[in-house]
Amino acid sequence: MPNPVTSNYPDIGDSGEDLVAQWLQSTGWEILHRRFRCRWGELDIVAEYHERTKPHQPPTLAFVEVKTRSTGSWDQGGREAITTKKQTKLWRTAEIFLTKYPDKANYLCRFDVAIVSCQRILHQVHGETVNQKCLASLSISGYRLELEEYIPAAFDYSVV
Repeated sequence: MPNPVTSNYPDIGDSGEDLVAQWLQSTGWEILHRRFRCRWGELDIVAEYHERTKPHQPPTLAFVEVKTRSTGSWDQGGREAITTKKQTKLWRTAEIFLTKYPDKANYLCRFDVAIVSCQRILHQVHGETVNQKCLASLSISGYRLELEEYIPAAFDYSVV
């Protein structure tokens, strides 16, 4: 039996999620879970935010779907991958999460989408070019990832 092929490439999806989690933390969010799994599916990131200026308001709970794509992907950087079917899976998985953590059931809940682009770095350059529109970036193992867009409340779970 041949040995399995090992890859020297980083897991780009995991790296995209790492980038988004770091960015969320830098903007005041607390990461509660990464890759929460149940029979319905997976939540990439579950994050909590306490609004300091409104102490009587319940915290916000964001179920974040991260889409990491290479430049010129067929699904507009992952935007078209958030189909009604995918939204339903995320909603059901979020319900399971809230059942498992009932203390979070009264939080303001929303479904966010993070769009991350990934580009292979072909050669080292002196002075890195920075995309002024990106929210955060990360270079890892010959790849550059950029958080291009973060869409709060990207879809309404009550419609699903």
